[in-house]
Amino acid sequence: MTSPRTDLSAFAAGLAARLPGTWASEYQRHAQYADQFPRTEQLWDAGHVDYIVSQYVLTHDAVLHGPADQRLYVADRPRYPHQFVVAPLAPDGPHIKPHHFDAVEEPNGIAVAKDPARAAAHVARRVLPRYEQALQEVFDNAAARPDPPHRPGPPQVDQVLTLTLYSDGALGAPYESVPVDARMTLYAHGFQYHPHQAAFLLPTAYGDSGRALRIHGVVQQLTAKGIGVNLRHSAPTTSAALPPTSPKTAPTTSRTR
Repeated sequence: MTSPRTDLSAFAAGLAARLPGTWASEYQRHAQYADQFPRTEQLWDAGHVDYIVSQYVLTHDAVLHGPADQRLYVADRPRYPHQFVVAPLAPDGPHIKPHHFDAVEEPNGIAVAKDPARAAAHVARRVLPRYEQALQEVFDNAAARPDPPHRPGPPQVDQVLTLTLYSDGALGAPYESVPVDARMTLYAHGFQYHPHQAAFLLPTAYGDSGRALRIHGVVQQLTAKGIGVNLRHSAPTTSAALPPTSPKTAPTTSRTR
């Protein structure tokens, strides 16, 4: 646990008074370690400030509330008694969703001297411009894409071709299960009809990569026609083994000449 400092509250208030715009400071002491999580989990920093809040028990912190929903987190910098850390907090609210942060660069925080005037100058120059830009990008994303970009399900199709990979390495489909409109496509991509097996099969001579390319071509052409394509493994075939024959009870046969 870091040693508590007595000047954080005064520093945060002095910093808020010197930042551009109207800012207010909210100081909070923590009775236990878990009390720091609600704020630190909103930290918009992937650098040393994130490291500090994840590795140290912080007995207190402050949040500065500024214009346009800006919030700055202020905390001690452990082992540096003449410095504090200041970092942006991510925007929060029911209209802000995780996908609104996609491709938005984190603004990150900085370490500052404990002099409020010098700290305010550094924060105004190094933190606020990046923070304002990142906030605006998130708000623009929220307005343009309020809902997550979930992938839609596949359309319903009337015809489906199911290709089966059999246990002996053969790949194909029984003739009767192949839609009529799909048969010429199979022929065009190297599938051969085997009458004695009543199935379209793709020769193993093409090799794994060759067969994969042909299957890919089949999928592209058939789905363009509105025919679905599935690929499955055949169910393993098992047969019960006969019980061993006991020498004492084995039947004997005699030959007559």
